[in-house]
Amino acid sequence: MTTRIGFVSTYPPTLCGLATFTDSLLTHLVARGDVSARVIRVVDTTAARGGAEVAGELVADDPTTIARSVAQLNAGDVAIVQHEYGVYGGEDGDQILEVLQALAVPSIVVLHTVLTTPTPHQKLVLERVVALADAVVTMTETARARLTGYAVDLAKVTVIPHGAPQLRPSQAATFRSAEPTVLTWGLIGPGKGIEWGIAAMASLRDLSPAPRYLVAGQTHPKVLAREGESYRQGLSQQIQSLGLSGAVSLDGYYRHAQALAELVASADVVLLPYDSTEQVTSGVLIEAVAALKPVVATRFPHAIELLGGGAGILVPHRDPEAIAAALRTVLTRRDVTAGITRAAVASASELLWPAVAQRYHDLAGGLLEARVAA
Repeated sequence: MTTRIGFVSTYPPTLCGLATFTDSLLTHLVARGDVSARVIRVVDTTAARGGAEVAGELVADDPTTIARSVAQLNAGDVAIVQHEYGVYGGEDGDQILEVLQALAVPSIVVLHTVLTTPTPHQKLVLERVVALADAVVTMTETARARLTGYAVDLAKVTVIPHGAPQLRPSQAATFRSAEPTVLTWGLIGPGKGIEWGIAAMASLRDLSPAPRYLVAGQTHPKVLAREGESYRQGLSQQIQSLGLSGAVSLDGYYRHAQALAELVASADVVLLPYDSTEQVTSGVLIEAVAALKPVVATRFPHAIELLGGGAGILVPHRDPEAIAAALRTVLTRRDVTAGITRAAVASASELLWPAVAQRYHDLAGGLLEARVAA
């Protein structure tokens, strides 16, 4: 029997973390052979729909699209809804509440952000989202623990990690002796902390062979619309002023899954110098660990949780000296990198998309069984 799953999320060709997450989850669920999928694509304005699986659009601040979206979702068996405050229309994205309230099929809401100090309205929105959902997913134990500060039913909440692609054997972890590569990737904008990584590279010029720092990814579309390329231009000026033109590259390309996997496989260490002290989910972090790459990351919550067992090195925020020291350790101490790899191997299998998709499949199946039993 085929389970018909409807997704509510941003979705390709939109470039953002939620779109990439939904695309990957949908792909691996459908690959099972017992799932069909359709997508209600969340957009700011009406846009090209993309793939054949896109059945409709939920347009921000356009109430006429809500009824059509709900009708599409209710024609299936289960709805999986991605939640992020900045995605939906209304105050703090409260447009999604109308969708959830009108659903007749069981719903799974995936929380991509759980704030420690929300505004009163942000708190109210998240509490209503959880109340209306049949099941809730957080991607870390940290995010689930934060929900204790909200008036929600924690019995609804399951922790399922963000997924990561499975590399082919030819893409196995490597550590090269010539020009080791430090890699940061993703959509770029203020808060990514790349300036701290660049500053750290100035302290590593004595290493032989000298490492290079590759920053791969386009400027985030919303940052681009709001601020243009000012952040990237500031990084370029920093590189020039530090005399690092030959050591640091800003690669402005967006890579799809296969090309990105090959890029990650070519790196010697992944650097996540993020400024955020709130971030409870990082797809980049998950993909780096699943690829068995040594990781140096600031102490944002997801990094503390995932790397605490030894799969990387944690450093203070906005501290280029600490970043440089950690990178130096990874690049010069094979015993350290071997220990990091062993720790990553211990958790990598449960982070791969097939395993993650199986858990969503089981969760959806449980909701359907409970609905029949009731």
